[in-house]
Order: sequence, then structure tokens, then C-alpha cells
Amino acid sequence: MTYEVKSLNEECGLFGIWGHPDAAKLTYFGLHALQHRGQEGAGIIANNDGQLKGHRDLGLLSDVFKDEKQFDRLAGKAAIGHVRYATAGSASIDNVQPFLFNFHDAQFGLCHNGNLTNTRTLKRDLESKGAIFHSNSDTEILMHLIRRGYSVGLLDNVKSALNTVKGGFAYLLMTEDKIIAALDPNGFRPLAIGRLVNGAYVIASETCALDVVGATFVQDVLPGQIVIIDDAGIHIDSYTTEADLKICSMEFIYFARPDSNIYGVNVHTARKNMGRILAKENPNIEADIVVGVPNSSLSAASGFAEESGLPYEMGLVKNQYIQRTFIQPTQELREQGVRMKLSGVRSVVAGKRVVMVDDSIVRGTTSKRIVALLKAAGAAEVHVVIASPPLAYPCFYGIDIQTRQELIAANHSVSEINDIIGSDSLHFLSIDGLKAGIGLGDQICTSYFDGIYPTPLYDYEADYNLGLKAKVSFY
Repeated sequence: MTYEVKSLNEECGLFGIWGHPDAAKLTYFGLHALQHRGQEGAGIIANNDGQLKGHRDLGLLSDVFKDEKQFDRLAGKAAIGHVRYATAGSASIDNVQPFLFNFHDAQFGLCHNGNLTNTRTLKRDLESKGAIFHSNSDTEILMHLIRRGYSVGLLDNVKSALNTVKGGFAYLLMTEDKIIAALDPNGFRPLAIGRLVNGAYVIASETCALDVVGATFVQDVLPGQIVIIDDAGIHIDSYTTEADLKICSMEFIYFARPDSNIYGVNVHTARKNMGRILAKENPNIEADIVVGVPNSSLSAASGFAEESGLPYEMGLVKNQYIQRTFIQPTQELREQGVRMKLSGVRSVVAGKRVVMVDDSIVRGTTSKRIVALLKAAGAAEVHVVIASPPLAYPCFYGIDIQTRQELIAANHSVSEINDIIGSDSLHFLSIDGLKAGIGLGDQICTSYFDGIYPTPLYDYEADYNLGLKAKVSFY
């Protein structure tokens, strides 16, 4: 999947800090560690003695903040930042976060990772009451709900708004005197808290961002929790009692960096375990070497090699200086990007029966090209093993898959997919194997693979039941 020509894309990356004199610069470093979660746009809002100022633009973080003088304007002891891939809303500067709201009596900075499932209903209701939206991102909805709250207290209004929005979300909200973070009742998206040696608190989508800025991990934000960070320290509360952890399994399969830990599970270790279990489930593949598709499949490939006893070889090399193919605007350019990104190592694979380990297959076009790449480099056979189950259902909580028609496994059997991509055999990890590899049991969301959704789909339910061509299920 790493090079799949697809609509399966990361959500976004969040980073916030309170209590450090170079907050904006640390936010930049934290976002850099999260760049894999979004390369469409980036932004930072800083808090300087209660005055919020921000900068955002389309492009990679290094392009958006290429002038160091930008940080002079973003001076202050607190900041929030965001790297974006659009799961809701178009590729426009208006949709790049964090959003800065200037009201007559207050300023707010807001950013969001995930996707709301009742956006259309809420937006229609808010607009009927006079709300004006400046973007077509679902993030802006929360701010309207907060400002229209009937309570006199900000925190109560935030809690009410969080109970009104549905779906997958991690929010960072900055005011003149605090940062408020919140996670949806199922914890679909990860969010972690860290602390710097000077006492400053950091909050980020992944623990790898805490490591980059030298923060010590404190704890994961739990489903349904709301976290308040200010000069007095940190306070953790809940806005709902209906919490049930269902962390997105794709975080472990593909999205998160291998050096991140999510709910106590190291991502590299989980992927390596998946590879081991995949080898146990498929013990009869006759091959000479194991080759992983860089980069997110390398951990699983190493686990498969160790369990199977086959040598692990670098049969595919990635050009590290090419952007991910899903950013390219057309199918043709995306497929060209695959050829630019990967090279088969002829001296390694020539004459060999190769086990090619990848993390998933979405549409199949890239898998087909990689198989062809290995065979063009002289591989005698290419046996494709996938360290996840067949991806056959859409996701509605922050991953950009809209219909089953986009997914090859929704429309073809394993045997048919094998023929389509040109491999000599094709094998997928079982759902039980996925759960065992991650180690969180039923606390992961596997809706991509089994069509069982942890929540009602609200605005999506009617549309997607028509498009699924199969009945979906709900917990």
C-alpha cells in the first residue's frame, strides 16, 4: 500500500505545546516528525501573552515555513500546529489548519484530525441559524457549536459541542490562556501527552513527535477525555461516559511511524508480529528470499523472514526524495510516481523465488506494477503476502475511502486479485492474526475488513448502504 494509487490517505497530524519560550519552533519540529500524516498543507498558531497569531499555507512543512523570520512573528510560550491531508474539504488554503477565529471578545485556534459523520446535518442546521462557513472542512463546525452554546462557561460549551459532533476526531483548541485537547468516544485517532524538562506540556498525534522535542511520555489521551493545559499544569476530565476504545487498525498497519507507541503498543513490534503470524498462517510458500516494500512494510517483512527461516533481502530500493504518489493529481502521474520511487535490485532478485511483503492492497494498480518490477529485474517467481486482511469496506472516521467500488478486494476474490496483479500466489493476514499481532484484541477497529462499524454512520448511512453492495453492521 505504501505506493498504492488510491484514496487511502493519512488523516492529519496535530501538535501542541504550553509553557516553552520557543513554542512555535518546537511545534515545527514536532510537526516535522508527523509529516507522514499529511503533506497537503501545514500551519502553526502561537500564543504570545494572550494574543494569537498564525501562519498556514499549502505544501510541505518545510515549504510553508521556509523563512525563519516567520517564527519572529510567532513568538510566544504556547502553540498548536497541524499537517494536513484532506479527508473532508478540498485542497485549498481556506481549509489549511489550524483555523484562527477572531471574535469581538475572544480568539481561538482550532485544528482537527479525523472525520465527522454528521457534518451535513450539523452544517445545515447551523446555516439555518445564521452561521457562515469560511471553509468546506468539517473542523469549523466545532467552533460554531462552541460559540452557540447556552452555558456561561467555555469548558461546558466545549463538552456540549463534543457530544454533538459524531465520528472520529482528535481536537486541539487554543484560547488566550489554555490549550484544550479532546478525543472521540472511540479513540479512533491516537493522541499522546508528554512533558519537557522545564515543565512544559506537549500533546501530539504520535509519540514520535514527543521524542523529537525531548518530551517524556506521560500518557495517551483516552476515548471521551478532554485535556486542559494551562499555566497551572494539566487537568484531565471526561465529556462522556459512553467511551469504548476502537483505535483504527490502520494506524498499526500503515499510518503511524514505526517508532511510535499507541496505547502501549510499539508500532514496529506490532508490524513485525503481523509478519510473523502471516508466515505461520502460510507455511507452504516455496521461496528463496523475502523482500519488503519500503517503507511501512519493512517491519512485517522482517517478521515474516524470521518466522519462515528465509533470508531477508533488500530487493526493492526507494528513492527517498520523491513525494508520496497519492498526492499527484492524476492516475497517470501517480503511476509514474511509482516508477520514480521504487527500483528492483537485479543482483538480489534475479533467478530467485521472491516473497514480496506489503502492508495492504487498495486498488491493486501499484501491486501489479511492483510485481512487474521484480519480474523485470529477473525474479523467477513473486509470491505476494499482505500483512493485513483484504481491505473491502470504506472508512468513515478519517480515512479517505468513499465507496467499495474503489477497493479491489470488495469486487474480486483473492484468486482473481492474484491474476490481476500478476503474482504467482497471493496471501492475506487473517483478522484474528491482525488482532493477535497488535495485541489490543477487540479494542481496534477492523471495519475496513469486516464491515462492522463501531458507531452509527449518521449522514453516511443511507448513501453508503446503497453503495456498499453488502449490508454493513454496527456494534
